[in-house]
Amino acid sequence: MNNYLLETTDFTALKTEIDKIIKSEEFTDALTSTYDAKELQLENALEDLDTYGFLSDKKVIIINNIDGINQEDEEKNLKHLYKYLENPNPDNLLIITASKLNNTLKVTKELKKKMKYSSVEINPENFIKNELKDYTLESGVIKLLVEYCKNDITKIENECKKLKTFNYETKKISKQDIEELVIEKLGDEQELTFSFSRSLAEKNKKEALRKYKELLDYQIEPIAIVGLLASQIRIIYQVKTLSNQNLSPYDIAKMLGEKSDYRVKKTKELIRYYSEQELLDLMKTLSDMDIQMKTTDMDPNSLIELFILNI
Repeated sequence: MNNYLLETTDFTALKTEIDKIIKSEEFTDALTSTYDAKELQLENALEDLDTYGFLSDKKVIIINNIDGINQEDEEKNLKHLYKYLENPNPDNLLIITASKLNNTLKVTKELKKKMKYSSVEINPENFIKNELKDYTLESGVIKLLVEYCKNDITKIENECKKLKTFNYETKKISKQDIEELVIEKLGDEQELTFSFSRSLAEKNKKEALRKYKELLDYQIEPIAIVGLLASQIRIIYQVKTLSNQNLSPYDIAKMLGEKSDYRVKKTKELIRYYSEQELLDLMKTLSDMDIQMKTTDMDPNSLIELFILNI
């Protein structure tokens, strides 16, 4: 069955996975056509699927952004697509992509049922090792580069090119090179909250205050930051208790409703810093802070800064 449904927010990871699929399915020499579901090109893609190629029997057809489709407007075309998937042409390799699928929608359910689904991820550390394999790396370079790029493979790839060009003659890359050449990417709320939680776990007050300021720069209100932090501490507690039952990251992710085990693996890095009781105490403290912010005139910033200084 040459029908693949790929979910990822990273362009480089997606491109790498598509290239791998085309090679493994032996469609390397086939003509490739790309369509965008957001731009109402689904009808054109379906016509391509239903017709034979002129120069070659084999065809690769890629439909991007299926998560952006309007189900009502495209109902007829979607029914056509579902029917095709029930009896696909073996000379076609169909790849449908999405940034983030809504599992409650019919289109997602139908496609996952009829296609090979994969949430596309690339291990950033392994990617960097491969990209910089001809260079000598100072200890800590890979970890720092991942941190600066927030696991964004596309950004990592671009920064590796920059680092290789700058250090072409010496063939050596240091942490100072990262600090001076790589522009640190601002992460999303979840990434920043995780970094904030790591700083708190490591009792690094200076770094925790800096991460708190970053969250404020995102124009996130202090009361919302307390909520995000409480959610992160809750996840750490859940992962810690489930890990004590010898469950794998995959099983834990499934129990917590995560689409992959990446967040669980990252969270496991923090569980060693806390006992279960400390996590329960933190959740109680954050709950009390939430109530104080909502019911008193105390300055929310001062409450959070005091919380950080008392870790």
